[in-house]
Amino acid sequence: MGNGGKIVRVTVAALLACLASVAAAESCREDVAMLRSDAGTARFRIEVADDKEERAQGLMNRETMSMSAGMLFIYPEPQPVGFWMKNTLIPLDMIFMDETGTVKNVHHEAQPLDESPIFGGQEILAVLEINGGLARKIGISEGWTMRHTAIDQTKAAWPCSESQ
Repeated sequence: MGNGGKIVRVTVAALLACLASVAAAESCREDVAMLRSDAGTARFRIEVADDKEERAQGLMNRETMSMSAGMLFIYPEPQPVGFWMKNTLIPLDMIFMDETGTVKNVHHEAQPLDESPIFGGQEILAVLEINGGLARKIGISEGWTMRHTAIDQTKAAWPCSESQ
């Protein structure tokens, strides 16, 4: 009976180690963006817009979006980036990041159907759009970092290989 207890403990320990590695691997999937700071971590299930047509369409004409969802716009290289809300029906927060995945600017609660330009900054590689008001509620601000497969891992401020 004594050996049975050891086997169970080893099995539970192995299972916990396996679950931890699965969680770490899951956080670096194409359909998941994670952001963090000293204040905490946020996880979003995302769609990726990484070509001209997908970026042009964005979240236009959608009436709702889950609170844990978003869209990640990826550019081929860092560049000046601006957005507008033409044909976008839900308020959005726009989180602008550089090539390291570091947040450089957050535009809070962009208004539906507004065609005013929203400038995100120079040297922007990625923009995460989430539901309006959520970035403020979570506390996402300049300096937060994003973990995602689209970020060059040799430059990433929060690389996929780093544990949470």
